[in-house]
Amino acid sequence: MLFESENQIDIREHSPLALAFVGDGVYELLVRAREVERTRLQPGRLHGGAVKFVSAKGQFEALRFLEPMLTEEERDLVRRGQNASKASVSKHATPEEYRASTGFECLLGYLYLTGRNDRIRELFEAVWQQFAPLWLG
Repeated sequence: MLFESENQIDIREHSPLALAFVGDGVYELLVRAREVERTRLQPGRLHGGAVKFVSAKGQFEALRFLEPMLTEEERDLVRRGQNASKASVSKHATPEEYRASTGFECLLGYLYLTGRNDRIRELFEAVWQQFAPLWLG
């Protein structure tokens, strides 16, 4: 993972939206790095491919795929993120997709901030293997 974090605040005291804020960055960096490592796409196509992964719709689909693999603790984190999601959504996502994507990001942010990088890699690898052939062609 990029850096090891050193929490000065109990991670359980952070709002789910703060965890999602971190998780969004973690996921985007993983997707972008993997695209560059494994494809020969031009910058415009790199962006288009990344959007399929990091959009609310893409994260919704990734989360639905991962749900059977999640532990009870991880499912609880996803639920916290979904329930904390604000009412307004992007014009490109349904409310369900938007809430699910916030839950997905909350989970990744929590895993990152608690140093569980191996679990992030495991979940990301599963998503990449499932969706890269479909979304990147």
